[in-house]
Amino acid sequence: MVDVSLKAKSVREALAEATVVMRKETFRMISTGAAAKGDVFAAARLAGIQAAKKTPDLIPLCHPLLLGKVEVDFTHGTAARGKVALTVSSRVRAEGQTGVEMEAMVSASVAALTVYDMCKAVDRWMTVTAVRLLSKEGGKSGSVFRPGVRARNRKA
Repeated sequence: MVDVSLKAKSVREALAEATVVMRKETFRMISTGAAAKGDVFAAARLAGIQAAKKTPDLIPLCHPLLLGKVEVDFTHGTAARGKVALTVSSRVRAEGQTGVEMEAMVSASVAALTVYDMCKAVDRWMTVTAVRLLSKEGGKSGSVFRPGVRARNRKA
């Protein structure tokens, strides 16, 4: 592991997302609560929160962190060929000596995979794509934003 013991503590925050591309009918099933396995959004949200907390168990050399906030949200839009793109975003915050980028990306990834798992019986060809870090704040490097996402980073 990288030695962070001499680094100053600061509030760290990261925002990441993953996208699940699916048929319109699959999204309709999710949004109306008709999935056979139950509430897809609730299960995926809980899975994302748990995943952020388990990141050091999953990713070698990640520091165990005391997370202050993990928030998982869902938005949707249109994808190619009339499909729906469900975007899973995860915002993670902690006060510590190292960033929370990996926790945010693991959270978004696992939440997206949970959506896939809960819906695969009706839409086997869903695709999980675009797992990416959108922004990070805090620490020595300060605030870093992926081009085009600054306005989405902070919630009111």
